[in-house]
Amino acid sequence: MISLTSPVETRAHHWPAGPKLVALCLATALLFMTPGLWPPLLALAGAAGLYLAGGGRFARAGLRALRPLWPLVLVLALWHGLTADWAEGLRIVARFSAAVALANLVTMTTRLADMIDALNTLLRPVARLGLNTRALELAMALTIRFTPILAQKGQLLAQSWRARSPRRTNWHLVLPLGILALDDAEHVAEALRARGGVIPPAKSPPVREDN
Repeated sequence: MISLTSPVETRAHHWPAGPKLVALCLATALLFMTPGLWPPLLALAGAAGLYLAGGGRFARAGLRALRPLWPLVLVLALWHGLTADWAEGLRIVARFSAAVALANLVTMTTRLADMIDALNTLLRPVARLGLNTRALELAMALTIRFTPILAQKGQLLAQSWRARSPRRTNWHLVLPLGILALDDAEHVAEALRARGGVIPPAKSPPVREDN
């Protein structure tokens, strides 16, 4: 899930988060279970139609959020071009792009608090078994929140590179971006420890009153 909630209101913003997440899971499973080329192409066309249904501004924001996919799409296309298996490469690219586009659409039309509440409801049977579900809920929230932040820091690193060097940006930015990610993770971990972590507090035994 690449972006945060879009400020452009659409009808999908008013749909419940739980059904949207369930529909996303089912659609992704069907995408990767259905053979052939036409199902992922139809799913990709359907995702494009859903973006366009939200208006031009919403569709452009969704397209900008999907820009990080282009390097991976290019690598897959080059690889399958070298192996002379264009049909398989197109099927993989369409399937992967449709899955990410649908996930991004759900993220753009669902508030983070609503997604966490839906996840909490879905995990309630697991929580009754005594398992800690707070870690999973927190991991989901942090992933959605920090993905655009890391993308923005990557853009700032690329701009700094272009300001200091006439050469194009390359793999040398991977190390500083990784260091920034680790630094952010350390700060988040310290903040979580300061607030008690993700382990729920143990229930204290009842106090007995002696007569």
